[in-house]
Amino acid sequence: MAKKKDTKEKSMEETLWDSANKLRGSVEASEYKHVVLGLIFLKFASDKFEERKAELLDEGKEKYVDMVEFYTMKNVFYLSETSRWSYLVENAKQEDIALKIDTALFTVEKNNPALKGALPDNYYSRLNLDVSKLASLIDTINNINTIKDKQQDIVGRIYEYFLSKFALAEGKGKGEFYTPKSIVNLIAEMLEPYKGKIYDPACGSGGMFVQSVKFIESHQGNKKDISIYGQEYTTTTYKLAKMNLAIRGISANLGETAADTFFNDQHKDLKADFIMANPPFNQKQWRAENELTDDPRWAGYEVPPRGNANYAWILNIVSKLSENGVAGFLLANGALSGGGDEYKIRKKLIENDLVESIIVLPQNMFYTTNISVTLWILNKNKKARTIDQNGSLKKYRNREKEVLFMDLREMGVPFEKKYTQFSEDDITKVTNIYHNWQQTDYETKYQNIPEFSYSATFEEVVNKDFSLVPSKYIEFANRDEDIDFDEKMKLIQSEFVDLLKAEEDSKKDLLKVFKELGYEIEL
Repeated sequence: MAKKKDTKEKSMEETLWDSANKLRGSVEASEYKHVVLGLIFLKFASDKFEERKAELLDEGKEKYVDMVEFYTMKNVFYLSETSRWSYLVENAKQEDIALKIDTALFTVEKNNPALKGALPDNYYSRLNLDVSKLASLIDTINNINTIKDKQQDIVGRIYEYFLSKFALAEGKGKGEFYTPKSIVNLIAEMLEPYKGKIYDPACGSGGMFVQSVKFIESHQGNKKDISIYGQEYTTTTYKLAKMNLAIRGISANLGETAADTFFNDQHKDLKADFIMANPPFNQKQWRAENELTDDPRWAGYEVPPRGNANYAWILNIVSKLSENGVAGFLLANGALSGGGDEYKIRKKLIENDLVESIIVLPQNMFYTTNISVTLWILNKNKKARTIDQNGSLKKYRNREKEVLFMDLREMGVPFEKKYTQFSEDDITKVTNIYHNWQQTDYETKYQNIPEFSYSATFEEVVNKDFSLVPSKYIEFANRDEDIDFDEKMKLIQSEFVDLLKAEEDSKKDLLKVFKELGYEIEL
């Protein structure tokens, strides 16, 4: 009896990626996301449109089926006939299908002001794709019902998958706009952005915003209680962010255009309640020596940020915080202890009592770098207060002149073979410790954990010369003292025996193959 093959069913995302991969040769892997996501947008918008149209017909409102207002009132984009997915499917094998797709996207954007500047402009025509390959991709997407499961964010899953695959394909130094989902989840759970203004000065494809809304919905909050503001430098990524948010019905102010946050701040007067960001790490040449020296964002910090942009991002974030604002953002570990001008700014940040928590993350969490990075939590109001969080009162103790340090480098689970991500249990553990530390009854709920967390006083930070490196505060065991040298060497010896034996077997097999072919090797 033939042995049955153990075949693993491909996920919807993998199937789509394989379909996009057929474009290889015509399109770089880095372009897949643009090709696929533009089409996914049209399919999703069409599914929503057809669903709403059917509702109107069921309600006996036939005369309203072509009135834009009856769609927008339900947060649905109105689509003219040539913009609908069914029209594209019917014409998928026509020579001008690329032009028809571009026309559909242009028409949808023109008819729906919320999409201004969001959709690809004359993109498919410029690619000169093989018609059969484009038709095959349309056929694959046609089999996806984007609204079948109301509990599943189908389109969101596809977006996240393609953005992560793109970051992986791009390699180090590129794809910076994608922040791993588990890190974004951790930031959202720690900051708890239930109500107010949310800002991201380097918003990339909008992942922080999407996760904030998911956090609110998973905790039975109301997404109408938040306002979203962001900025993105790269035009293609800016469009992705607008599309990513629009497709989920999330309204946001991302500025009039893609722009540099330092040189063209699109939200000069903004005071945000929550800031969540993953700015570029160690960004060099972000300004010339005499540029932005008197920028109001640096006011009160003695010197303007110089060198890389790490501290420029910090001060931009500080300048945007409301009187009770809290920020969670990622930076390379070097920012924790840099000297010179960085030292002066960091010292002032600590003296101004803005630093609430410093959390070192594990290595290999990012597709674009394997370095360990730090999550900074800044808080404009560490005083005792009681706030209403989604219907329940939360009592904060006075945490002035205290900083919570955490080291998460031993946490995380394997992901995509060589990467690490936080499990749900990891996120729960970290956020519980952080929130317990903040609470009025923290003395019964929080205690320092060796090799994991430590609550430091201002005096301790001063004694460490204003360093924010967690390992200078968290108690670590000297594991070298516990090493049994003889036992360790015996283990290494055993491993080498196995390795040398495997090499010898491989050598014999190779010599045997050459001998059977009539080309015996004499050693």
